[in-house]
Amino acid sequence: MIFIRDEEFIRGNCPMTKEEVRILSIAKLELQQDFNVMEIGAGSGSVTVQMSKICTMGKVTAVEMDSEALDVLYKNIEKFNCKNVTVVEGEALQVEPEINGSFHAIFVGGSGGNIEDIIRKYSLKLKDKGKMVLNFITIDNLYKAMKVLKELNFQVQCTQIAVSKTKGKSSMLFANNPIFIVAAEKV
Repeated sequence: MIFIRDEEFIRGNCPMTKEEVRILSIAKLELQQDFNVMEIGAGSGSVTVQMSKICTMGKVTAVEMDSEALDVLYKNIEKFNCKNVTVVEGEALQVEPEINGSFHAIFVGGSGGNIEDIIRKYSLKLKDKGKMVLNFITIDNLYKAMKVLKELNFQVQCTQIAVSKTKGKSSMLFANNPIFIVAAEKV
C-alpha cells in the first residue's frame, strides 16, 4: 500500500488531515479492498483519496459542507482519478437521510460542532465490528465523542500524536498541534 504525501495534494484554505495523522488514522480503520467506507468532514479530501486508493473494489462516500473545501475536494478526486468516490454536499446531520447502505468503516475528520449527534446517527450506518475513527484537536470534543461512543457500547481507544518537523538551514523543529485519534469498534 502506498501512502500519498501531503505535498502531492491540492490545498487551498481548507483543513487537511496531515500525513502522519492520516496514515495512523487509516491504519486504525483496518481497511480492505472491497470495503464501503465514509469520511465525514472531508475537507481537502486527503483521507477520502487515500481510502479510495486502498478500497479499490469498494466505495467511498465523502461528506462535506464548506463550498471552498468542496472545490478542493473535487480537484483532488480528479487529480488522483478516484472513480469510486461519491461526494455528498451538505451538513452531515442534514444529508444523513440521503446516504443509503451500511459501511465497514467511517472516518470523522470534522463535525461542525455536532460530534455527539453525528456519532449517534452515523453509528447506525456502521456494520457490526465496523470501525469508526475520529480526529480531534480539542479536548472538549474528544471527551464528548468518547462519552457517546462508550454509551453506545463501542470498544474505544484513544491515541494522542504530536508531530514536529524540521525547517530551515538549522533544522529547527516546528510543532503541529497535537491530535487525538479515537478508534472505536462497534460490537
